Amino acid sequence: MANEMILIVDDQSSARRSLASILEREGYQITQAENGFRALAAFNALTPALTITDLTMPGMNGIELLRRIKQRDPTAGVVLLTGFGEVDSAVEAMREGALDYLRKPFDAGRLLRVVENALRHRELRRHSVASRATNGDISERIIGSSPEMQHVFNAIRQAGPSRATVLITGESGTGKELVAEAIHRNSPRAGGPLVRLNCAALSENLLESELFGHERGSFTGADRRRRGRIEQADGGTLFLDEIAEISPSLQVKLLRVLQERTFERVGSNETLRVDLRLVAATNGDLRRLVAEQRFREDLFYRLNVINLHLPALGERPSDIPRLATHFLEKHAGNDSGRSFSDAALEFLAGCDWPGNVRQLENAIERALVFARGPMVEPGDFPPELGTAPAPEVPVPPDATMNDFERYAILKTMEAVGGSTRRTAQLLGISVRKIQYRLREYGAAPASKMLPGRPSAA
Repeated sequence: MANEMILIVDDQSSARRSLASILEREGYQITQAENGFRALAAFNALTPALTITDLTMPGMNGIELLRRIKQRDPTAGVVLLTGFGEVDSAVEAMREGALDYLRKPFDAGRLLRVVENALRHRELRRHSVASRATNGDISERIIGSSPEMQHVFNAIRQAGPSRATVLITGESGTGKELVAEAIHRNSPRAGGPLVRLNCAALSENLLESELFGHERGSFTGADRRRRGRIEQADGGTLFLDEIAEISPSLQVKLLRVLQERTFERVGSNETLRVDLRLVAATNGDLRRLVAEQRFREDLFYRLNVINLHLPALGERPSDIPRLATHFLEKHAGNDSGRSFSDAALEFLAGCDWPGNVRQLENAIERALVFARGPMVEPGDFPPELGTAPAPEVPVPPDATMNDFERYAILKTMEAVGGSTRRTAQLLGISVRKIQYRLREYGAAPASKMLPGRPSAA
């Protein structure tokens, strides 16, 4: 991998020269920086294939430089130079994403092996990221294989590399913020900031200050200058959720940002320029708001260059089992033995989910709390999801009504994890009767009653 650009960072010029001499003989292109601040400037300008930085430097140490480089490019390759007694710091660096570390003093052979391995590892990581985008695995946080979600992934893949403004629509809880994040990650601005703001969470005055920033003394409580979200997003992406909630006066100012890329902070006459991409989201009907003259038509057309609509969870029921399993693993923590019964997954697939994916996650987190054993059953979910259907009961050909009742009660008990209350609800009989019948049956397992006629207690 000779001819790759390598950035060497060390406050000691002799150390930089020594490293550069060894690597230049092998055909690598070398650029040098004497501190972390100059290194960041060089990294932004040249995007080196690998950065080799000393751990201990004045102003900004190697760990902090590593973090800042990773913020700009998560796939960047960094190797740390450490001295005697700095093993703990080297381990911390590896946790922060360093590919390797070199302990001083080191020989040329060791240096070249570390550099070669680091460059190879970086290349594999970049191929992995590119492969995920190519194969539709747009974001590790977006889950779904249904045709509806494949359409969303294709739209993200097409919209990501462009400069166009994107309007994401869909019901609350469908994952609009995750899609905005995926668009940013799959864009040329991925190395820049992704700045988020929920427009419905603030009053008009606070929202204006949050968006545009303010000067010291511009209003009561403004004790210092503050950069707004628009300014913070320079070079990256600004995501405005609940865009329909902004006032008409702020709509005019936002339109100017989109048209001219200029704005002023609150309380200032200085015009600032900004280079950002806007991704907006709403669960409302902007076309209807335009017709009602509650949303500017010109702003709507500026926002709606690319429209990406997210399906409700009820429109993609085939994704529910995979989503449910993901949330179970997320919230079960170290309890890796938790799982869903088939009846529980069938129950989840049959629910309406007006709150969409967000509601599904909340329901599963709650079910894990109330489940009595390792298996999550239909009765463990919140009552507002509806009543789980009683399990189908195959009836042996020579069964009596008493046999049928016994089988139904015991089988339902199994399905709900032993809850007499849920069993009574599902079968439409009293808890007292369930308890009486169980004493009568001796609580024999229902599984012993099939196939053929149920066994005696």
